[in-house]
This record gives sequence, C-alpha cells and structure tokens, in this order.
Amino acid sequence: MSRRCTRYGLMLFVLSMTAGSADAIGFLGLNGLFIAHMTGNLVIVAAKLAVGAGTPVAHLLSLTIFIATLALTRLATAALERRRIAPLVSLLALQFALLVAFLGISLAAGPNPDPDAANMIVASMLGVTAMAVQNAVVQISLNGSPSTAVMTTNMTRFVMDLGDVMLLSDADGAGKRLRSTVWTITGFFGGCMIGAAGETALGLTSVALPAGLALVALALSVAPGLKQRRPRRSS
Repeated sequence: MSRRCTRYGLMLFVLSMTAGSADAIGFLGLNGLFIAHMTGNLVIVAAKLAVGAGTPVAHLLSLTIFIATLALTRLATAALERRRIAPLVSLLALQFALLVAFLGISLAAGPNPDPDAANMIVASMLGVTAMAVQNAVVQISLNGSPSTAVMTTNMTRFVMDLGDVMLLSDADGAGKRLRSTVWTITGFFGGCMIGAAGETALGLTSVALPAGLALVALALSVAPGLKQRRPRRSS
C-alpha cells in the first residue's frame, strides 16, 4: 500500500474516531444528544413530538445548527475556491477550534454539569457545529470517501462491495472502496468505545479526546500527498 493511500486511510480513520467519540460522549453526558449523528436526534425529536412529551432544547437546536453550519461552510468553501485555496486545512482548523471551545466550557462547568443548562447547551452546539464542518469536509475535500459519521450507509456499502469482489464484478473498484470503508467503520466503533470509557471515567472533560483527534486530522491534512479534491477553476 502506498504512503499516500495510507495517509488517506488514516485521515478517514481519525475523522471517524472523532465522530464516534463525540457521539458516545454526547449520548452519555448530554442527555442522549448525538453530536455527530443527526438521524438519532431527528428520531428523538419526532418521537417526543408524537407522544406529546417535552423535547430537549439541545436536540431541537442541533438540527437547525447542523443545517445552518453546512450551508455556511459551503459558502465559505466557495469563497476559498475562488481564491484557488484548497479548503481542507482551513475547515479542519475550524473544527479543531470549535471542539476546543466545547472542551473549554465543559472544563469550566465542573463535574456533573446540568446538560440542560444554558452553558452546556452552548457547548453541545459547538460540538454539533464541529461535526457539521467535518461532514462538509468529507463531501467537499475528500474524493469519493465514505461517510465518517453515518455507519448504516457504510455497512451497506461494505456488504455490497464485498459481494462485488466475491462475484468478480468491478472487483478493483469495489476492493478500493472496501478498504476505505473499513477505515471508517473501525475508526467509528473504536471512537465510540474510547469515548464511552472516557465519559464514564472523566465526564465531559473527555471531550479532550475528539479535540485531540481533530488536531491529529489537522496535522495529517498539512502533510504532503494527501488525496483531496482540488479547487475548481472559476470561469
């Protein structure tokens, strides 16, 4: 395996660990909030509304914040592309800064903070914003990559590609997709495990884990040879 392909796989692995650890920490420490996985928040909001139960403010806000961040990230990326600047490093730096801010508020809140308190809602929305930026990064900057946060799609993709390899149907292309999908599934699962263990032991100060992983991803992004989508030439 070439060094370039290894670096690309490591980037997917680290980003998936970031999302998995953030989701596990949020689920355990923030009243069941999914930081990276909006499908889970959408299910909770819909179920609460359907049965007439009170819907947590953070879950409601997360959907709006996530969508708004994606839109703003795309506009910012377009501005960078017009200047012929590849956006990967800038976006990952933004993600790291947002997670550090999330960590800072969590540290200031002390042990066992109320997840419905205003400061923790702000902190959790910083985490959601960071994960929205990460989801945009995969779509914008990493060519043909599987999702680093949606494992249902990745597991489906893995099984379909495995079938193609076994049936010798597009075996080369399916084999390449298999390798990248394995990076994301194993990274996300590992991130969930260490995130859950960290939150159980340290509470929300374990947000240091996804913040640290985001820093690793940023370091990988500035290394030479990483496969990423180049800015399009303006007409």
